[in-house]
Amino acid sequence: MNFSTLDFAIFIGYCALIIVVGIWVSREKKGHVKNSTDYFLASKSLPWWAIGASLIASNISAEQFIGMSGSGFAIGLGIASYEFMAAVTLLLVAKFFLPIYIKEGIFTMPQFLKLRYDDRIRTSLAVFWIMLYIFVNLTTVLYLSALALSVVFGISTMWAIVGLAVVAVSYSIYGGLKAVAWTDVIQVVFLILGGLVTTYLALDAVSGGAGPVRGMAMLFEQAPQKFDMILSEDNPFYKDLPGLTVLFGGMWIANVSYWGFNQYIIQRALAAKSIKEVQWGLVFAAFLKLLIPLVVVIPGIAAFALNADISRYDEAYPWLLNNLVPTGLKGLAFAALMAAALSSLSSMMNSTATIFTIDIYKAHLRPEASEKQLVVIGRLVSLVSIVIAVLVAEPLLGGEEQIFQFIQKYTGYVSPGIVVLFVFGLFWKRATSNAALATAIASVPFSIIVDMVFPTMPFLDQMGLVFLLLSTLMVVYSLWENKSKGVYPERAIQYDRALFKTDNIFNLTSLAILFIVAAIYIIYW
Repeated sequence: MNFSTLDFAIFIGYCALIIVVGIWVSREKKGHVKNSTDYFLASKSLPWWAIGASLIASNISAEQFIGMSGSGFAIGLGIASYEFMAAVTLLLVAKFFLPIYIKEGIFTMPQFLKLRYDDRIRTSLAVFWIMLYIFVNLTTVLYLSALALSVVFGISTMWAIVGLAVVAVSYSIYGGLKAVAWTDVIQVVFLILGGLVTTYLALDAVSGGAGPVRGMAMLFEQAPQKFDMILSEDNPFYKDLPGLTVLFGGMWIANVSYWGFNQYIIQRALAAKSIKEVQWGLVFAAFLKLLIPLVVVIPGIAAFALNADISRYDEAYPWLLNNLVPTGLKGLAFAALMAAALSSLSSMMNSTATIFTIDIYKAHLRPEASEKQLVVIGRLVSLVSIVIAVLVAEPLLGGEEQIFQFIQKYTGYVSPGIVVLFVFGLFWKRATSNAALATAIASVPFSIIVDMVFPTMPFLDQMGLVFLLLSTLMVVYSLWENKSKGVYPERAIQYDRALFKTDNIFNLTSLAILFIVAAIYIIYW
């Protein structure tokens, strides 16, 4: 990729801006020492627009820009179901889940499991999430972003990984969630505007210079098979998106697990000024979600129509940057990709540090730790987590064709169990701690067994089946304990219906989002 002086200036200026803003917003008032609430929950001061922007900036990482564009090249618009269903899921989380979390005053999702069940569940899930963030989430963001970075600067993927990590560390470790969230507001602007530039140019290229509207029309003409939201069984990628499962099956498990019970996501919501602010923030994020396929999926389809000369699907987006984006705009387009990478990296590092510090260090290793010590441990864990991810990223992911699908499948091994634990814990008072522990232990073995017994079954269908099996285990075990052992849950969550009341702004905007999603599926069925 040929970068001009202006491109380099824009890209380097963007990196400098993020570092400076991150450090600046991390300052504390004279005489105030940063405590755990400041570091892990941004002093509970985030307004709705910052929450929504931070959620999207943290969620849209290189796995979407590069991984989902690659899946757009291979599968088509159907892969955007992850985005459209996420918009609907955000509404459910805002209305039914977050009011309970905020009422309970928790810092982490494992902490909620301790309140509802016991410390065994808390610790086991804390260890799992730490491993997931380091070895799946951090590694994929680093590797996919480094693929593009190595093309631009002509350096090895490993050095690109190191460079990304250094920039992320430079502003996020010191400031904690406050630095992450406020820099995300800037990054989501770069992310969307820069992404739209690439989309515009890709569609314009498809039309031969006749403009993006004509380019979109030509995509429908040249690649109609790429615009099926519901894939038929004869589609070669049916196993990735198995028909109506995207509406009524396992995709709900993936989305509810990610948006409703994931520390990496929920932590921003827990940092809100109030419940109204957080609900508006999630609606704002849902609206932004509806735009994301235009930024990350359509370019992949355009690359297919342009007969991109690539050896693997995940090279589609870097190919567009290299061949279509002109000198002078490459810096902006590439800054968008880096915005997605840096926001996700900093968020994952902070969430890993939060879980370790609150659920492992303070809960088991040093209960008497001071606020200052908790902040120091949080910073240290952030650094260690990114160093580990740097070391394993390339060896772990170098041979994968569609990394977005790799992520979905292997997180899908545990997502059904997480959803069962939280949904029953939130809304079924008879669920017992022992039943929850059995469900947590059985989650991965059940997923492996189902995969072995039904090897040709799409992984989203496998997730749905595992969810049903684990739900049955939870119900049967809990009822057996209730009846035969006289064990009744003492930690059931107490609430009344008034807790779930939402204002007219939330209700009307939610209806608008539901209408838009329904229209998309009806039009592109």
